[in-house]
Amino acid sequence: MRKILIIGSGKSASYLLKYLLDKSITESLFITVADLNIENAQRLIGNHQNAKAMTLDVFDDHSRVEAIKSADIVVSMLPARFHIEVAKNCISLKKHMVTASYVSPEMQALDEDAKANGLILMNEIGVDPGIDHMSAMQVLDRIRDQGGTIILFESFTGGLVAPESDNNLWNYKFTWNPRNVVVAGQGSAAKFLQEGAYKYIPYNRLFRRTEFLDIDGFGHFEAYANRDSLKYQSVYGLDNIKTLYRGTMRRVGFSRAWNIFVILGMTDDSYTIDDSENMSYRDFVNAFLPYSPSDSVELKLRHALKIDQDDIVWDKLVELDIFNGKKRVELKKATPAQILQKILMDSWTLTKDDKDMIVMYHKFGYEKDGKQYQIDANMVVLGDDHTYTAMAKTVGLPVAIATLAILNGKIKTPGVQIPITKEVYQPILQELETFGIIFNEKEVPYLGYNPLNN
Repeated sequence: MRKILIIGSGKSASYLLKYLLDKSITESLFITVADLNIENAQRLIGNHQNAKAMTLDVFDDHSRVEAIKSADIVVSMLPARFHIEVAKNCISLKKHMVTASYVSPEMQALDEDAKANGLILMNEIGVDPGIDHMSAMQVLDRIRDQGGTIILFESFTGGLVAPESDNNLWNYKFTWNPRNVVVAGQGSAAKFLQEGAYKYIPYNRLFRRTEFLDIDGFGHFEAYANRDSLKYQSVYGLDNIKTLYRGTMRRVGFSRAWNIFVILGMTDDSYTIDDSENMSYRDFVNAFLPYSPSDSVELKLRHALKIDQDDIVWDKLVELDIFNGKKRVELKKATPAQILQKILMDSWTLTKDDKDMIVMYHKFGYEKDGKQYQIDANMVVLGDDHTYTAMAKTVGLPVAIATLAILNGKIKTPGVQIPITKEVYQPILQELETFGIIFNEKEVPYLGYNPLNN
């Protein structure tokens, strides 16, 4: 039996495990799922003869090394900051490794050692990053192979709630790490290219500079810019491109309402609030407003932010129950962002019956034979239920397919890498189509960059 070690069994593990378990007999696989808390792993693998769950403290060097030593390939589904020690062990023990996380500088520094040992350390093989890379490179390579020159590339991804579970005014629920949603866009200005010029959007303007998109059958969406749209410019071979923009998708109206939290300072994660554990939600809101001996918190907020009482933004704030004077924060030494996250989780956590949705949209502009063309491509994946979510499907399946492909010698190029080569993306995208993860492409008149951001 060929042994696969999966470290971490969180929300993205369901489809990963199902795929490998379904292949375990024909591919002669034995899957070990290691985690500090193995209850979820045990539930997902059931009584399968070719799998077991084991308790593992990833910070215990001896236990971690022993677990990796027994495997033929290692899949790390840990939080990104914990991958590096696993990767170092994989190199010393000569094991391939797969992870869905971004390549950190520490991971990239292992490239030469990985190549010297003939090892593959595959990263960014989830949904975003992952499917976004593969689906983009497939079209970009095809255009270039046919003699075209890329002049525009825009890419957007959103983890959203499925239409049948979309039952709040924000048209949103948490489908991945809530903290990442709350602090999104902070740290530096969003940077992108527009018609050959570098453009910047500071955080305080990020959610008021949106681009609008339509996806057949699913309606209207908006997108705000990612922090650095140019991160993959050279990696994608787009050094001479005129327009390059990457963003995050939400339903129309989300960003305008979210901007209220930004203006108030509620998304700040740089300081803690005194006596936060004893604050009510109402106290938290009031902490960011001027003192008044007579005006209510609601009135002060409306006046400070010039929100009309019949504005849908006001209804969205009320829906979150942020003016409740009885609900307690109950978090000690909490930052504003941590408190906001707790409040939002009351309303935006997926229920047992909720389904999620992953939406991805690419726009390609290119020149060929003196003419300009545009290809729009989009993907929509709906979750099956609370366990087998669209997020788990689009993260877990690429990880699983890549793992088996490496094990079977179909992916051979060693080193620290991401899935941008034909060797990697062609077979994986082809197999993903059998699971309903499909990009729909259409040729449209070349429109250039969206004029809303001019």
